[in-house]
Amino acid sequence: MENKTRTVPVTVAAFVAVLIFLVFASFVTTPESVQQSYWSLIPPVIAIILALVTKEVYSSLFVGIITGSLLYSGFSFEGTMTHIFNDGIIASLSDSWNVGILIFLVFLGTIVQLMNRTGGSAAFGNWASRRIQSREGAQLATIALGVMIFIDDYFNCLTVGSVMRPVTDKFKISRAKLAYLIDATAAPVCIIAPISSWAAAVAGFVEGENGLSLFIRTIPYNYYAILTIAMMIMLVLMHINYGPMAVHEYNAEEKHDIYTTPDRPYENAVDDSQGKVGIVADMLVPIFSLIICCVIGMIYTGGFFSGESFVDAFANSDASVGLVLGSFCGLAITTGYYMIRKSLSFEEIMGCLPDGFKQMVPAILILTLAWTLNGTTSSLGAKEFVAGVIENNAAGFASFLPCVIFLIAVGLSFATGTSWGTFGILIPIVVACFQKTDPQLMIIAMSACMAGSVCGDHCSPISDTTIMSSAGAQCNHINHVSTQMPYALTCAAVSAVTYIVAGLIRNPVVSLVVGLVIMFAVMTIFKIAGKSSLPVDTEVEKTE
Repeated sequence: MENKTRTVPVTVAAFVAVLIFLVFASFVTTPESVQQSYWSLIPPVIAIILALVTKEVYSSLFVGIITGSLLYSGFSFEGTMTHIFNDGIIASLSDSWNVGILIFLVFLGTIVQLMNRTGGSAAFGNWASRRIQSREGAQLATIALGVMIFIDDYFNCLTVGSVMRPVTDKFKISRAKLAYLIDATAAPVCIIAPISSWAAAVAGFVEGENGLSLFIRTIPYNYYAILTIAMMIMLVLMHINYGPMAVHEYNAEEKHDIYTTPDRPYENAVDDSQGKVGIVADMLVPIFSLIICCVIGMIYTGGFFSGESFVDAFANSDASVGLVLGSFCGLAITTGYYMIRKSLSFEEIMGCLPDGFKQMVPAILILTLAWTLNGTTSSLGAKEFVAGVIENNAAGFASFLPCVIFLIAVGLSFATGTSWGTFGILIPIVVACFQKTDPQLMIIAMSACMAGSVCGDHCSPISDTTIMSSAGAQCNHINHVSTQMPYALTCAAVSAVTYIVAGLIRNPVVSLVVGLVIMFAVMTIFKIAGKSSLPVDTEVEKTE
């Protein structure tokens, strides 16, 4: 209670500061002056700062939406209300891609509920625990599973979370650490996987070239993704925890509290088996059905069954529709399997539908607000503003262009919460600037753009992947953001230096070796400085 009491004045002060800023903005801006200017980045910046300061994400996102709508309408009451709801929330929920992702979440939440209700999750946890003998093994298994599920980041987040939660809980790994491992093996893995929804998206943003071929050529230069995977392994094997994560891991290992903070919205959702004893197949059949069906669903939307090759079908796939079709078929197979085994009655299976929906409500609400904020930011011309800065100054960056592109992509993706939108606007500019003059630098710069987009997406509290990683780990969202950010920024700093080296020597192997050496040196410094644990008398936030 003491911590909550201390937070109230900070929260009030933060919102008062935003109010004062809006009053100031009303006198110095017009609807025309904010378009494609630095003002367009103000709404997401306000939302992110408020979320980190107040530890409350819903109101922070909504205040960001209000700020953007006020700037867009010139502080007109009618125009602001219309932009918030008609052009914002309703438009976001009317978008077919967004609706598809929400339906996928509901189907996936239902499958998770079914696995829990049959005792399949607990059975798999017990089976894995007998074979995984340590906290390090549990974390490495989570990383390995995340790397193997490279088809789509949304699918990765929720599947890895549902499979590994019982195992990581048994070894007292904090939910914040699990969320980080899930998030760090979602987008960073998908962006270097040739067969993934991300590869398809990148290929679609390149005109006049073989997009998939260019994507494959960028993989060796995608240093943020590669270094993120290396960093995770170093963190586990060297027993390193720093920043807010150290508190969460200390509480989990020493106090057997995997949540740390009083706010633990998923605590009662850990075990819903109601005494049923399941078998490992009760977990594996739904998971493998889901994987196979989602792959088939994605290549179906890309025209595979109409004569397209497997690679081309993936490049042309509609991930949103494919995941909906795949998750529905996976749910149907799971339902049939459980009924044949008589694990659940038909009434119990139908009861999991609303339960699965309720489990995903926090993620759905945050996603809806995040999409609305992204739409509001786009209406102010944020992407065009940043793109113009890049296009007008690219010629003067020379060999430092990859590092500059990386940092700009990080900032834009962090502010907007979307990596696809970021490299969707920047990649065509990079291709146009260097396609004919310096093809090799174009590849490095494209990779830097994708890496920076993933990095910003990885850090941002309003990113859909970050949100679903919290949902997959059943972790408080702000806990996930605050513990992950120091790790992501560490990798970003090393990646930026590596891109400087890459721009100068243009050799992917040598640059990567330099990056890995720097990363190992940084991890060693953290190891020496922190000793991977908190002292016994360290004050941690009291749990309830």
